Amino acid sequence: MSTGNEAPATWLSQDAFDRLQGELDELIANRPVIAAEINARREEGDLRENGGYHAAREEQGKAEGRILYLKELLRTAKVGGAPTADVVSPGMVVTIFFDDDKDDTETFLLGSREIAATTDLTVYSPESALGKAILGGRPGQTCTYTAPSGADIKVTVVSFEPFSG
Repeated sequence: MSTGNEAPATWLSQDAFDRLQGELDELIANRPVIAAEINARREEGDLRENGGYHAAREEQGKAEGRILYLKELLRTAKVGGAPTADVVSPGMVVTIFFDDDKDDTETFLLGSREIAATTDLTVYSPESALGKAILGGRPGQTCTYTAPSGADIKVTVVSFEPFSG
């Protein structure tokens, strides 16, 4: 039984997974370099007026945040192609048209922004306004969502298929 608290699965191609794992490995390997920089700056004296020390600490915080994010993403990611489904779901390449203009179409991947580097497709998150509106949609279904500008936008699902990476 689903509690509704689970995040949708993040589907990554093997290439995207490997690229993110490489980034994580590089960040972890760089930890001693950042620590050494902090120690070197600390030895310069008064920490209140030591911009280099504060910059190194900020860099360390950003790196550690990214490490935590990547560890969790890679731990929970599903690698390979998204399962086929009869409704729009994460991991699908979706084509929609805007308002009632069948010539005003857009094709994009509904998935994690982390996969964007591995495809030429635009990637929309399932948590985005558009993503939430079309999740569970079928071809021919019309949905409306509120854009960040505050405008209500009507879209119709034309088609979808699993992302093959």
